[in-house]
Amino acid sequence: MSIRYLLLIISTSTFFSISCEKILPVAPVENTVLDGPIESLTPTETAQFLRGDAAFARVFTASTGLGPLFVSNSCISCHAGDGKGHPSTSLTRFGQSDETGNLFLAQGGPQLQHRAIAGFIPESIPSGASQSTFVAPANTGLGFLEAVSDADILALADPDDKDKDGISGVPNWIDLPDFIKPKANAISKNGKYLGRFGRKAGAYNLLNQTINAYSQDMGIVSSYSPYDTYNNEELDPEVSNVEVVDLVHYLQTLKAPIQRNSDAAAVKAGKDFFMSIQCGNCHVPSMRTDYSTISGLNYKTFSAYTDLLMHDMGKALDDNYTEGTAKTYEWRTTPLWGLGLAKQSQGGKVHLMHDGRAKSIEGAILLHDGEARQSRLNYAALNKVEKEKLITFLESL
Repeated sequence: MSIRYLLLIISTSTFFSISCEKILPVAPVENTVLDGPIESLTPTETAQFLRGDAAFARVFTASTGLGPLFVSNSCISCHAGDGKGHPSTSLTRFGQSDETGNLFLAQGGPQLQHRAIAGFIPESIPSGASQSTFVAPANTGLGFLEAVSDADILALADPDDKDKDGISGVPNWIDLPDFIKPKANAISKNGKYLGRFGRKAGAYNLLNQTINAYSQDMGIVSSYSPYDTYNNEELDPEVSNVEVVDLVHYLQTLKAPIQRNSDAAAVKAGKDFFMSIQCGNCHVPSMRTDYSTISGLNYKTFSAYTDLLMHDMGKALDDNYTEGTAKTYEWRTTPLWGLGLAKQSQGGKVHLMHDGRAKSIEGAILLHDGEARQSRLNYAALNKVEKEKLITFLESL
């Protein structure tokens, strides 16, 4: 090889290296985005994560199984960047107002499918059905929540308020669909199991949640739920079991949101105020996973700021709709991690609470009532600087 040719290779490589540095976008700082895998995935798990990521972004059409009635045509359309949804992509649930069950399953319940492919008419809410609007929650860190043992969640419950703190979190006991197998250490009550996903904790695990989304959100038939939601006819699967399992794995292995500025004095002071006004009684700062076959989820301590229990949130948030054994005024404690990044997926402004009615963090706090009334009053009693520090802490999550 001649010296001139060697110099040409070096200069060309240098040119492309410099050019790429200028052309390629700078990768975002990890704590400023919600998507991405948990640590310690094996090469096989990473490959499955990437397949699941593709399944999450897949856009269905009428020719690939969409509908005939549906809410949206992809998972990502309601969970941009794996974050919270926008009110414009919200879901409407209807048909159940007490523990006797949903009386409108034969009329399209439990979810309104307000869109339809050509030749079909979208659903409307049946007369007499209760209803509630749900904004899609963030997807990140779900594997950690799934891996918490039932026993640990129930240990946080206090249905009789024995400690006299005004907080009486209770589990939502739900019936399991046939395709769900309870985990080895599951706890049941009267044949029902502990729900933990969804605004009303109406889904048992991420497979349950995923199949509900395929069926109710997109009208996609799977072997797990082979009946079409339009006419209840059994159809051939429109999504493979492999793709379903890959998507569940993707949701299980999405990283937990990473707190920002955790060492800042204002953030530390804000957390102290958060705990002192009793927000931490429901938004429990720390939980621990149980055994998991995924090493990155195995016996890990994490900070989601939830107890995964149902709480009385007062009359203003009573939508006269429920799932499982939860009352109409009871809602699952929403995890707070990722709160400071919510506006990134919600159009630049936050839309908080189950239906997105709160347009600021303070607005969400002031809607708390029922068991959370004292915390709301405690927040109102803080001075302006103290409130600002508490909000600063929440925005760091």
